[in-house]
Amino acid sequence: MEIVMATSNGHKVAEANFVLKEFGVVLVGRDVKGDELQSLEPATVAKASLESILPSFGKPLVVEDTGLFVKALNDFPGALASHAFKTIGNRGILKLLAGEGDRSAYFEAAVAYGLPPDRVWIFTGSVHGTISEEPAGTGGFGFDPIFVPQGFDKTFSQMTLQEKSKVSHRARAFRRLGAWVTR
Repeated sequence: MEIVMATSNGHKVAEANFVLKEFGVVLVGRDVKGDELQSLEPATVAKASLESILPSFGKPLVVEDTGLFVKALNDFPGALASHAFKTIGNRGILKLLAGEGDRSAYFEAAVAYGLPPDRVWIFTGSVHGTISEEPAGTGGFGFDPIFVPQGFDKTFSQMTLQEKSKVSHRARAFRRLGAWVTR
């Protein structure tokens, strides 16, 4: 089964396909832009984007949105993670946390799956962890170099795709999608 994923981010497509291969589902990334609703909830952002594209798209479509919620920063950047990464990056988050004792955070991913013209389902996944003191690793993307998932002593960027896909927020959300579309 092949489904289009509205994204220009090849890393997201690769991570999703790594998980979805166990279900026989393949995502094909296409640079299709939907409305980028400003919300603190990834599910709200993903759903709004999907709903803005789906009626004219004509075939099944997936949109994914992720938020990074840092406790000491009152859950900033939340679903604004992409914008925060583009503007202040990993170093900016680390600077905001300088001297902070509580570095707990969590990632949340929301995958919106739609069938034209207007049927939409949302699948979510989250992973708790901490923000590291310094960036580490060369894999992954975005905030992966500063996020250490609970139960591990390395960042997502230091993990192989196989290791990350066992615990990541995105993997959990796409695993739920895969199980649902192939049921």
